[in-house]
Amino acid sequence: MSEKKLILVSNDDGIDFPGIKVLTEIVRPYGDVVVVAPKTAQSGMSHSINSTSPLFVKQLQKDKTIERYSVTGTPVDCVKIGIQQLLNGRKPDLMVSGINHGSNAAINLIYSGTMGAAIEASLHRIPAIGFSVTDHKETANLQLVEKFAPIIIQKVLEKGLPFQTSLNINFPDISIKDFKGYKICTQTKGLWIEEFDKRIDPYHNDYYWYQGHFDNYELENEDTDEWALANNYASIVPVKPDLTLYTFIDELKNWNL
Repeated sequence: MSEKKLILVSNDDGIDFPGIKVLTEIVRPYGDVVVVAPKTAQSGMSHSINSTSPLFVKQLQKDKTIERYSVTGTPVDCVKIGIQQLLNGRKPDLMVSGINHGSNAAINLIYSGTMGAAIEASLHRIPAIGFSVTDHKETANLQLVEKFAPIIIQKVLEKGLPFQTSLNINFPDISIKDFKGYKICTQTKGLWIEEFDKRIDPYHNDYYWYQGHFDNYELENEDTDEWALANNYASIVPVKPDLTLYTFIDELKNWNL
């Protein structure tokens, strides 16, 4: 590979899913590209790692400007093994994750394997972006991301991001003509309300299908990512892995534990 900028690509839907193929093509003009993604779908894996079985890596492609690898692990496994074993000591200038088929706005962020990969890259001081669309279908229309992702990619390459920071970017499922642009947001406060559908298999064993709906605590808050998506904007939420609630520390000290 040349000494151009180096871009690491991963996802949680799997190496063969349409989203990562589109994202790979989006970033190719910016430098050398190394794709390291799960062999199979790993949605909802958050920041999990595979610590109970070995990881198998298969090289799928290698030419002057692109390499592609599948890994029998989680999105975070892919980023870790990519950085430690597959990049030959080169540090990526940028890591991009996605394009995820399905929203990673609001509380979805903490369950997301797409954002798990981006956050892992940020821990290594690599500027990272997670891209998602609100359509879960494999045939989701990704034209909005194709057209508008380069704007933010170019800015991040030029300006960088703060220490251990990644961007969670979600695009609405709308036409280009209805799109209003990017909106800088906060993560919507809310909760998934689980509704498990109990069924019985042919052998009379109980099993459950996970279902649910999102209870939005901030329906009228125009600064949130859910509001932005509902109003035809792409939401951008800057994310840090430090979960410390600093405003509560002094009160905890007063507990005299």
